[in-house]
Amino acid sequence: MASRQHSSSNRTAFWQDPDKRAIVYQVISLGIVLMVGYYLFSNTMANLERQNIATGFKFLDNESAFEIGESMISYSAADTYGRALLVGVLNTLKVSFIGIIITVILGTIIGIARLSSNWLVSRLAAIYIEVLQDIPVLLQLFFWYALFYQFFPSPRQALKPLPGVFISNRGLVFAVPAHHPVHFYMLLMALAAVVGSYFLRRWARKRQEETGKYFPVWRVSLLLVIVLPLIAWIAGGAPTAMNIPVLRGFNFVGGLNISPEFTALLMGLVLYTAAFVAEIVRAGIQSVSHGQTEAAMAIGLTPGQILNLVILPQALRVIIPPLTSQMLNLTKNSSLAVAIGFPDFVSVANTTINQTGQAIEGIALIMAVYLIFSLTTSVFMNWYNKKSKLVER
Repeated sequence: MASRQHSSSNRTAFWQDPDKRAIVYQVISLGIVLMVGYYLFSNTMANLERQNIATGFKFLDNESAFEIGESMISYSAADTYGRALLVGVLNTLKVSFIGIIITVILGTIIGIARLSSNWLVSRLAAIYIEVLQDIPVLLQLFFWYALFYQFFPSPRQALKPLPGVFISNRGLVFAVPAHHPVHFYMLLMALAAVVGSYFLRRWARKRQEETGKYFPVWRVSLLLVIVLPLIAWIAGGAPTAMNIPVLRGFNFVGGLNISPEFTALLMGLVLYTAAFVAEIVRAGIQSVSHGQTEAAMAIGLTPGQILNLVILPQALRVIIPPLTSQMLNLTKNSSLAVAIGFPDFVSVANTTINQTGQAIEGIALIMAVYLIFSLTTSVFMNWYNKKSKLVER
C-alpha cells in the first residue's frame, strides 16, 4: 500500500513537469509556424494564378535576349537565362575570391603596421583604419568608379605606362601570352608545386619539433612555384608569342581587359573590409603575452621568426572567428555591384526578373546562391580554425 502511494506521488501531471511543458510548447510553436507558412504559400499561389503568372523554373531554358558586359565563359544574347545566371555566379565568385585574398594580405600588413614602433607607420595605419571604416562602402564604390571616368582619358588618348599596357576610362588593357598548349601543363606544374609545398611545410614542422632545426619553407615553396612551371615552359618549346591589344574603333581588341566596374568594385570592397581585418589582426596579436616575445628574443629568434613562429600561431585562435565574418561580409557586399554596373549575380538576376516576371523564383535563387557562398566559406574557415587551434596537454 505504501509503495503504491509512493509511486503515485512520483507521477506528476505533465503541466507540472517543466520538461514535458517545454515539449508541448515547442510542438505548438512548430504548428503555428507551419500554419503561417502554409497560409502565405497558398495565398501567394492563389494570387499568381489569378494574375496568370506562371511559376516554376522552366524559364531558365528560355532565351535570355540580353547581353552581359563581362563573362568568364562564352555567352551571347541567344543563350538561356540559366547560362546568364551562371555568368553572374562566376562573376561574383571571381570578385569575392580575389577580394578575400587581397583583403587578408592587406589587412594583415596594416594590422601589423598599426603596432609598429615607428610613429609615422603606426599613425598612417591608424588613419587608414579610421577613415576607411567610417565611409560607407557604397560611397567608396561610387568614388572609385567616378575616378576612372573623370581622371582617365578615352581609349584613343589612353595612357601607356609600359609597352603593351593601356589605361583609359574603359579600364586597364595589357598584353598576355597567346594561347598555347604548354600553358595547361604549366598550370599543372604550378598546382603540383602548391601541393608539394603543403607537404613540405608539414615535414618541416615535424622536423623542427623533433630536432629544433628551422627549414626555410616559404623560400623553397616560392622557388618551386617559379621553377616547375618554368621547366614545363622550356620543355614545351618556350613560346613567346603575345596577344597584344590593338585600338579598333572606340575600344581595344585583344589582350586582357580589366573593366572600370570590376576594378572599382574590387578596390572598394578590399579597402573597406581590410580596415576591419586590420583591427582584428591587431587585437589578435595583442592578445599574445608580451613576455613570449621577450622570451623568443632571448633565445635569438629574428623579428620575422618571432611573428611567424610565436605570435601568429597563437593569435590565429582570436583572429579566425571574426575574420570569417569579414569574409562573409565582403562576399555579401559584392551585391552592391549593381550600383556601378558590374554584372554580378544580383544584377543578372534582377534583369532576369524584369524580363520574365518570375520575381519569387529569382529572389529564391539569389538567396540560395548567397547562402551556399556563406555556408561554404564558414565550413572552410571552421575547418581551418580547428586545424590551427592550439593543442593543450
